[in-house]
Amino acid sequence: MTSTPTRDEGHHARDESLAAADLLQAALGLASDLDLPTVLHRFVTASADLTGARFGAINVLDARGRSTTFVHTGVDERLASLLGRAPHATGVLGAIPPHGTLRLDDLLEHPQFKGFPPHHPKMGSFLGTAVRVRNRVYGYLYLADKPGGFSDDDDEVVLTLAAAAAVAIQNAQMYAEAERREHWLRAGQQITTMLLSGAEQEEVLQEIAASSRAVAGADTAALVLPGVGDDWVMEIVDGVGSDELVGTVMPPDGRARTVLRDGNGLVVDSLSRARAMRVEAMRQFGPALYAPMNARGQGVGVLILLRRVGSAPFGPSDLATAETYAAQAALALVLAEARHAQDVAALLDERERIARDLHDLAIQQLFATGMQLETVRRRAARGVDPSELTGIVEDALDNVDSTVRQIRSIVHALRDPDASAPLAERLRRESSLARTGLGFAPSLIITVDGRVLDSADSLEGDAGALDDRVGEDMSDDVVAVVREGLANAARHARATAVQVRVDLAGQKPSGTITVEVEDDGAGLPPDRDRRSGTDNLAARARRHGGTFSLGTTSEGRGTLLSWTAPLRRG
Repeated sequence: MTSTPTRDEGHHARDESLAAADLLQAALGLASDLDLPTVLHRFVTASADLTGARFGAINVLDARGRSTTFVHTGVDERLASLLGRAPHATGVLGAIPPHGTLRLDDLLEHPQFKGFPPHHPKMGSFLGTAVRVRNRVYGYLYLADKPGGFSDDDDEVVLTLAAAAAVAIQNAQMYAEAERREHWLRAGQQITTMLLSGAEQEEVLQEIAASSRAVAGADTAALVLPGVGDDWVMEIVDGVGSDELVGTVMPPDGRARTVLRDGNGLVVDSLSRARAMRVEAMRQFGPALYAPMNARGQGVGVLILLRRVGSAPFGPSDLATAETYAAQAALALVLAEARHAQDVAALLDERERIARDLHDLAIQQLFATGMQLETVRRRAARGVDPSELTGIVEDALDNVDSTVRQIRSIVHALRDPDASAPLAERLRRESSLARTGLGFAPSLIITVDGRVLDSADSLEGDAGALDDRVGEDMSDDVVAVVREGLANAARHARATAVQVRVDLAGQKPSGTITVEVEDDGAGLPPDRDRRSGTDNLAARARRHGGTFSLGTTSEGRGTLLSWTAPLRRG
């Protein structure tokens, strides 16, 4: 015989089905977000809603059992601010078991109840459980003041939600830690980039302090660096209390010097409560982190991160990432110092080379010229026929010209280090640099006596012939013409193609060098407001007895720059 469900039984089954659906939806919602505050708020809200509790809260703990995050519902923010910090796991809260739940009809009757703190609302019924994954407890859930008290069904609800919340909290913490590591990595890359780009060391040190404070969520960051003699001084400070801390000499047996000496970082729960605190200005802070700045066994300094009293303490992961960042910053500083020393050594070597060139070339040749002129003076005094002295004077004049060229070459190399490079290489470099402004690579064709340089028909000595015939002085003008032509094309032409042609034809003194820069752009603007560049090119042409023109191409569109100069002796 089959029984038919009553109406009350049908309603009860439907209510259970709806409750199960709500519980499943709440558990899935917890797993859908990696933002820890959002996860915690959803967890507390869902727990209170599904059990009917008026008040709910979750207290998240760190690896040492200290509260790091406290999220609540049912208490307005004004009242929450009056209550102050998160409650400690003492009294009734400390009686919550690691497994299962603690359910009370009236928590005031529990033997471990020690009273409510000031401004705390009165609560009766209570349900608490640990939020845990396997053997690790992430925190505790507190629910209170359900009309009629909590039931077995409520136990099942909070246990299910607690299991889902623990996994969500674990994932959110892992994600947050990965984000922090990425931020530390970016900060380290920024420091390296600044040093490689030639930034001043003082600016880099300021950036190390500022970026580490921001990434670590600290209120103050300080760098302890070598001072006078054996002193180590808090030289760079960013954040709260910087005026009081800057210039502080660290005690020889203090934490900073110990970290520097041992090479191991450390975390301090609270400097304000530390007994052995010799730097009074640091007592205004709570949690602290010391990270050594070591590179290649060399102690460069110490990075100190500080938080206000009552702030969350630094954890092991904070120390590990800060130590990595400090080591990377130290290595970048050491390499920058080494590069600076290398640059100084190179400068001294260059000065010695210049002195040697002046002595061995210019000065010796001037001395020889002086001896030639002295010979002329003596022979002229003896009444020798002037025609016999003409050859000596001409040789002396040639020596003077050669000496002037040598001195000019030395001075020019000081003004432009790239000037010593072959002309073909300098032209290729200008063409490559123009890629950024044009958005594409221009075409460069260099010909010597009709042969395209580096082609199959080119002779082995064509590149050298280009330098020998053009000479250093005119080479600079040729490079300047190409540079200005490419710059004009980038600024005004809106071109899709640019071709640079450099043609060397003939020997001195009848040969010529011609430079042409042609583009397929919009042509010359009707009212050019910038003529200094083209006027300069015209002046360069006139100085060599050459010509310069700027007009449209033979096809009637685009622009053609043409510059020609004869090859001269000397």
